[in-house]
Amino acid sequence: MSDQGIKSLTPQQAWQMLQDDPRALLVDIRSTMEYLFVGHPSGAVHVAWIDEPDWTVNEHFETEIRKLLLGGAVCTQESPCAPVILICRSGKRSLEAGKVLVDSGVQNVFHIDEGFEGDLDEHHHRGSIGGWRFRGLPWEQC
Repeated sequence: MSDQGIKSLTPQQAWQMLQDDPRALLVDIRSTMEYLFVGHPSGAVHVAWIDEPDWTVNEHFETEIRKLLLGGAVCTQESPCAPVILICRSGKRSLEAGKVLVDSGVQNVFHIDEGFEGDLDEHHHRGSIGGWRFRGLPWEQC
């Protein structure tokens, strides 16, 4: 599934891509507090899309991602772009951030459609319907 050039992955598909392609970059775009205290996928790097204290979009987001890519930003037919996989809480912010990256020319952008915690259940709790953690994939917290 694609939304303006962003490809959606399940948590399991993202994990498999990370295993299969050593260039793949998993970026947790949640706030610093979410990343540290709720937990994050093992091996993920943190680049907040929206963060405290002002809760505004990170104006340096694209630049920070490009720095992480280093040589992976140069794409040819023989050497396709390194995959950039974005994860947030439930897949909404990562889709929004992915659109910005694609619009700025970054290629091979993915987002994890269930996020780290998944959607809310009938009791308004996360973590029981879907998400990286629910799927039993490696994660850690502070």
